[in-house]
Amino acid sequence: MVGVPIVSHVLPGLAVVRELVARGHRVSYANDPSVAGLIEPSGAELVPCTSTLPFADNNWPTDPIAAASLFLDDAVQALPQLRAAYDGDPPDLYLYDIGAYAARALAESQGRPLVQLSPTFVGWDGYAEDVAAHMWKLPGADAYRERFARWLAGCGAATTDVDAFSGPPARALALIPEAMQPHADRVDTDRVTFVGPCYDAPADRAGWVRPPGADRVLLVSLGSAYTRRPEFYRRCVAAFGGRPGWHVVLQIGKYTDPGELGTVPPNVEVRSWVPQRAVLEQADAFVTHAGMGGCGEGLLAGVPMIAVPQGAEQFMNADRLVELGVARRVDTADATAETLRAALDALLGDPERIARSRRLQAACRAEGGTARAADLIGNMLGAADPRSL
Repeated sequence: MVGVPIVSHVLPGLAVVRELVARGHRVSYANDPSVAGLIEPSGAELVPCTSTLPFADNNWPTDPIAAASLFLDDAVQALPQLRAAYDGDPPDLYLYDIGAYAARALAESQGRPLVQLSPTFVGWDGYAEDVAAHMWKLPGADAYRERFARWLAGCGAATTDVDAFSGPPARALALIPEAMQPHADRVDTDRVTFVGPCYDAPADRAGWVRPPGADRVLLVSLGSAYTRRPEFYRRCVAAFGGRPGWHVVLQIGKYTDPGELGTVPPNVEVRSWVPQRAVLEQADAFVTHAGMGGCGEGLLAGVPMIAVPQGAEQFMNADRLVELGVARRVDTADATAETLRAALDALLGDPERIARSRRLQAACRAEGGTARAADLIGNMLGAADPRSL
């Protein structure tokens, strides 16, 4: 497995890695040492591959071309590190994250099979016209594309077209609910399989207990990347703090000082980090930034959501949750205490929403999750589960 040191990209596939190790496969995981604490408990061998991405200070540019350039820069410097680690002992199969371009280049240059593990939606027939074409019109896009093409031509990759290289390879597993995929009917299912969220390990459900006397529980979380939002957290405290019968779990991340929140009522539990899935399985509602991981966890738990998108694909995800009938979208600029309370009341007062949530929850579970992903990877290796022999 080759990844990038972004928590929202590492976590979705960790259960799959754990399952492959449990089935007796020798698994290594190339990534920056900063995420060793996440990777090593899976049983995979960490292969250090330092990254130049701005994961330490979370200082990501808002300009799409600038952000894309960071991933290309990272791939250019990561490829020699991967060659040093794997040219002498090539694996039977490469798994790689969508941001780990160097892994695809290496696998293609070695003639080894590869599977993309996508933590978000994948391209569809017409994606280039629907989405990518808009990106290529942005300032700086021509220079970025030319630089990407030069790197592909010189790095040994078999796929030298930038658009094709940026999309799914011959085989990809989408670690998301198919319900969250835009234009799912136009996705090539010979190349892409939706296995749903992979959170099957018991450890994912541990670490939080619903307080006695809490009639209802609300989780507020903006994930791992967009957490420097003290004003938004204050509005959430104003909206839900002191509300009778409600216990509020407020995750503020490591970039916000709890002191910036002002006076916090006793029913609000402020945390820098929470075991999100464990809380959601006991929660009654979820205020989320609509990152794909949070969307999948929310659907899997069957809870109504208030989507407050912060960046990237989260605006599309938020709209999709609304289309599915399980969420209300509230943009950050409009997220006053009054609008947040009104959105929650509207969700909880909608009887049809409960039925929709249950149907989507059942569909997510039927996609197979971790076990199905490991089965499909095992099939590519031509290996049965050793525990069944």
